[in-house]
Amino acid sequence: MSNVSPSGPPMAASPLTRAVLEIDEYASGLGWDRPARLFALVDTARLRAQAPSLASQLGAGAGTDQTTSYTPIEQEELPKGKALDEFLGTIAWPDGVAGCALTVERLMLPPSAEAAVPKGLNEAGLAKWVARHPDRQEVRMTVAVLRDGAREAAIRLREKDSPSEVLTGPDLVPGLADALAATFES
Repeated sequence: MSNVSPSGPPMAASPLTRAVLEIDEYASGLGWDRPARLFALVDTARLRAQAPSLASQLGAGAGTDQTTSYTPIEQEELPKGKALDEFLGTIAWPDGVAGCALTVERLMLPPSAEAAVPKGLNEAGLAKWVARHPDRQEVRMTVAVLRDGAREAAIRLREKDSPSEVLTGPDLVPGLADALAATFES
């Protein structure tokens, strides 16, 4: 079953899933081989009430679909040369931010390849090994978390780059979800 409605936008069960699919669609429009992108997720109704002109600029004005509960707001570009986990450890969100999301591209291997990973490789060596593996897949992962602990992710394979081929679920990228959730801890 397709996750695209007849009019175009993705159908989704929860507001967080809709936000993740909106970010995935945005990233898809930019193309592949892009740097990671970070987004604040704000409550759309609160945004309309507190900053109506900003809400309008972001496409969340009064005339927009009322079922979208979170508006993604892209943050500044992530610093070049800094490891993603180190960067995420420096983030603190203001109270008005309900959640956050990150989209990042990576190479992935099927679980069947785990047994073949050479022992003793450092991070750079493992990355090279994965990049040369014949079963590698290029993926774009969009992961979102809310302050209340809710999580959602979307994974898009480069070889199946279509909105109807995006896999979603709360537990698809648990390590990245944990790192994003940590940005809300005091």
